[in-house]
Amino acid sequence: MPFVDKTLECRDCHQAFAFTVGEQEFFASKGLVNQPARCSGCRIKNRLIKDGKSLDSSTEVACHECGTITRVPFKPSGARPVYCLTCLQKQRSNL
Repeated sequence: MPFVDKTLECRDCHQAFAFTVGEQEFFASKGLVNQPARCSGCRIKNRLIKDGKSLDSSTEVACHECGTITRVPFKPSGARPVYCLTCLQKQRSNL
């Protein structure tokens, strides 16, 4: 069955987010059958909490590619671009 972009609602912040064709292909290649329940920002926040890290250890940044505000678990130095999850996956697939 061909994949198409889907718009989902985040379980935590209730904002709409895209579940792209590329993400769906990645999920299928890993054998994952459930759609993501959280947007990339909430996934990072949830992962930090599960790992026992402070939310202060993450940094809010604008994606270099699309401008979306996202959180990353490090302080960017400015030497390299920072991407949201969707754009990062696109960058990796282009390698």
